[in-house]
Amino acid sequence: MPRNDQRVPATSDVPPNPPSLTFVIELESASPEETERIAAALAAEVVPGDVITVSGELGAGKTTFVRGAARALGVEGPVTSPTYTVGHLYEGRVPVSHLDLYRFDGMSDAEWGDLERYFENAVAFVEWPEAGAAFLPVPRVIVGLRHLGETHRLIVLSSTEKTLENSVLAGVGPRV
Repeated sequence: MPRNDQRVPATSDVPPNPPSLTFVIELESASPEETERIAAALAAEVVPGDVITVSGELGAGKTTFVRGAARALGVEGPVTSPTYTVGHLYEGRVPVSHLDLYRFDGMSDAEWGDLERYFENAVAFVEWPEAGAAFLPVPRVIVGLRHLGETHRLIVLSSTEKTLENSVLAGVGPRV
């Protein structure tokens, strides 16, 4: 079960800094590999039951971010966008769920019922979380990605846990 079953409002492509958030980290990535490295640093701090929402415009690197986190969590096979299948469940050191709600225009109770299994005892990454805002558990981390040109991305990590800030920054290394 999710760590917290409260509901969260929709997020934008780069999350704002609501008063309840303890920290916001802004990082610039110059490549998909750097985006994956940032995600891996975050993944080192997550546990089953955690929900991480990932927002951004098309092509901003949402699936690349999830792939980096999934690799760090021990997923070895392909990590692809679940846009047409809605969700993937991966086995790693811990179960990893990857949901993409892009094709949803809101969500019904029945649709949420079909998705709940993705949150049970797994680290759940949710792309396009706005469609499920009325149903999603409160995320431990909100990730926003935005284009900063052809190859660069702004990655914004927001959470209520200040302790994540130092852990993520230490895991990213000097380049970012």
